[in-house]
Amino acid sequence: QIMIRNGLIQLVIGTHTLLQEKVEFKSLGMVIVDEQHRFGVEQRSHLSKKEPRPHLLAMSATPIPRTLALTVYGDLELSTIKELPRSRKLITTSLVNNESDYGNVLSRIREEVSKGRQAFIVCPFIEPSDSIPASAATTEYQRLNNGEFSDLRVGLLHGLMPLYDKQKIMDEVREKKIDVLIATPIIEVGVDIPNATVTVIMSAERFGLAQLHQLRGRVGRGKFNSYCFLVPTQDSELGHERLQILVQNSDGFNLSEEDLRIRGPGDYLGTKQSGWNQLKIATIEDRVLLQMAREEAKIIVSNDVNLRSQENEKLNIEL
Repeated sequence: QIMIRNGLIQLVIGTHTLLQEKVEFKSLGMVIVDEQHRFGVEQRSHLSKKEPRPHLLAMSATPIPRTLALTVYGDLELSTIKELPRSRKLITTSLVNNESDYGNVLSRIREEVSKGRQAFIVCPFIEPSDSIPASAATTEYQRLNNGEFSDLRVGLLHGLMPLYDKQKIMDEVREKKIDVLIATPIIEVGVDIPNATVTVIMSAERFGLAQLHQLRGRVGRGKFNSYCFLVPTQDSELGHERLQILVQNSDGFNLSEEDLRIRGPGDYLGTKQSGWNQLKIATIEDRVLLQMAREEAKIIVSNDVNLRSQENEKLNIEL
């Protein structure tokens, strides 16, 4: 921290630790936030408020609703990368509706393992809950390791495991010593296993679109055809709609627009990440009209930043 404060380090790479008040920069010129949807609003804005104000680059495969709203209403400029990385293939995504379909999913895993591939099974909880009907990683591990996959090499990974054990499991996955890894969403980011071709997301309705998209992206990172299976626990209309959206969309930006439609833009001047904000005139679906209004607002502000002219008097009062 002393070296950062004195400017002896030109490039600092870190986690949320860099957002602490006690971390001071001598002359912060640029902030790059990767996987920005994982950060809270206040966390993301903390570094950008340093003086002098640094340049800010935020990157995400799936922008959360508030971020997308800011690209329309705020001062963020948006760039999109539509192409898949070289040699990558689209992931086939399917919704599993019944026990018979789930049996087919397990058969697909076994088929892929027979080809030398690997699979992930993701559960929202570590241990089962008495009050929430959702899949738990420990329960699924015991069931499959002692049942359908007793002849396969099955591993378990979750956040309460000691760091050494977590590292050991991931090393075994990379070394292809584990055929099927049952895990919590701890594998959502930072896991790159090109040999993995199947991911099964249990209790899929418990996850948001951004998280589902990230979990799906744990496979399809190599040259092999890959598959994502969504297994819901509860049958809710909204949950089913969200899962169908993921089945029909592979583009992260399209998913963020659908997430925006379902969850709302949030308080784009504050800290609320989603939920409907009542616009005085337009609706959030009027994207083209809102974009035109944004461009017009830029012109007005550039000519009269404080809205002091007689022409903008009523606008100033309204705002």
